[in-house]
Amino acid sequence: MCEHREVSIEAPALALALAAALHAGFQLVVTFVVYPAFASVRDEDWTTYHANHTRRVLPVVAVVYGLLAASCLWVLVTGPERAGSWVALGASATAALVTAAVAAPAHGRMSEVRRARDARLLIIGDQLRLLAAVVAVVAATWALLA
Repeated sequence: MCEHREVSIEAPALALALAAALHAGFQLVVTFVVYPAFASVRDEDWTTYHANHTRRVLPVVAVVYGLLAASCLWVLVTGPERAGSWVALGASATAALVTAAVAAPAHGRMSEVRRARDARLLIIGDQLRLLAAVVAVVAATWALLA
């Protein structure tokens, strides 16, 4: 026999799960589409290409990270009750910190000239952000459904 179990979904936990899913989707596109496309850009076209990339991606980054930050704050203010919420908060904070400490400075330096060191930093930071985003969405979903 199937046992009926009533599920109570809390709005902050739902917001975090949705924002974490949006962030993970965004990060997957960056990892598998955007950054690989960088490799195909000729050095003489780099400055223009990177400037166009920056102009286009900044509004998306602002929306994605803004929603993620707002949902994390909402969960913190209302008191995370489940371990999954804490894990999702930590993973989301990790992704934001890697963006601020690694990706943003590397992109800033690469706005004038592409350097192999900065490109490697972007790839490493990107892999860390993707891992953090996936952990966050899994943990947030687990907290939502637990």
